[in-house]
Amino acid sequence: MRWENLTADPAGNPARDAALFGADAVTTRTFDTPEFRGITFHEIRAKSIVNRVPGASRMPFEWTVNPYRGCTHACVYCFARKTHSYLDLDTGLDFDSQIVVKVNAPDLLRRQLGSRRWHGEHIAMGTNVDCYQRAEGRYQLMPGIISALRDHANPFSILTKGTLILRDLDLLKQASEVTDVGISVSVGFTDSRLWRTVEPGTPAPERRLEAVRTLTDHGIGCGVLMAPVIPFLGDDPAQLRATVRAIAASGATSVTPLVLHLRPGAREWFMAWLAHYHPHLVRRYERLYAEGSYAPKWYQRRITRQVHELAQEYGIGPSRAGMPRRITAPEPAVPEPAQQATQLTLL
Repeated sequence: MRWENLTADPAGNPARDAALFGADAVTTRTFDTPEFRGITFHEIRAKSIVNRVPGASRMPFEWTVNPYRGCTHACVYCFARKTHSYLDLDTGLDFDSQIVVKVNAPDLLRRQLGSRRWHGEHIAMGTNVDCYQRAEGRYQLMPGIISALRDHANPFSILTKGTLILRDLDLLKQASEVTDVGISVSVGFTDSRLWRTVEPGTPAPERRLEAVRTLTDHGIGCGVLMAPVIPFLGDDPAQLRATVRAIAASGATSVTPLVLHLRPGAREWFMAWLAHYHPHLVRRYERLYAEGSYAPKWYQRRITRQVHELAQEYGIGPSRAGMPRRITAPEPAVPEPAQQATQLTLL
């Protein structure tokens, strides 16, 4: 396993930068409990936790924090699967079951936020693998991370499929009183049969939407990233309507659709899944994604238009790409115009 390939260089060039941790700093553990059976955890002490997003990325943010690598959510389409190949691990089962845990993430983040070189830029979390995956229930890294961001009044956003975020509700409320906090829950569809095969390690879609309702009921505005919309399996007009209707009923502040994209690493694993469960769709997918990782623009525009029309019908509006939602802070001495609510997207 090439632990030395975890480098601070966004291009991942181990020849130019020292490794983020040494191989002698890795502790490997397994836990004989039902929720962690078959999963191996590699505990490391990272040297850096705030990561700069490469300039060529489509992401609308510059800095991320990822306390984990690999994800027990086991979503067959996850674009982050490729990153496991940098460790000489496969992008399929190893990604689902070999989890790297940066056990010193909260302390390291607090130290970096206090550095004179840090200027309080927005930090996005959950954009690579889910920071509220099952491992978080044992390692409990997020309370320390949110506390550090709160104490430094540093703006941040979280994208998750994990209902465990509700454990940190009080911390999120405290943070929202001093800085901009954007929360988004990912729900691409409400079809339970599709969920069980394509996202087997995640909470059910209805549980995620219950989490949205709880967050909004407690004054934490929460949008929904309707992702991924899966061609030929989750894009029927009736399915889109059912999903948007459920999102609206949850009290979500916005809904932003994102069509499935299949990057290298994820593409091979997803296509193997498709051949097993829906072999009649393999040729259609090969044609639809013949030009690369993304579905054709005409298809993406069609889905976006349909979802936005449904959102308008059900009383929730689309969001502007690239902006975190602003949680209203306590009123200043001199009233200021209210800012429009927006939601972070991955477009």
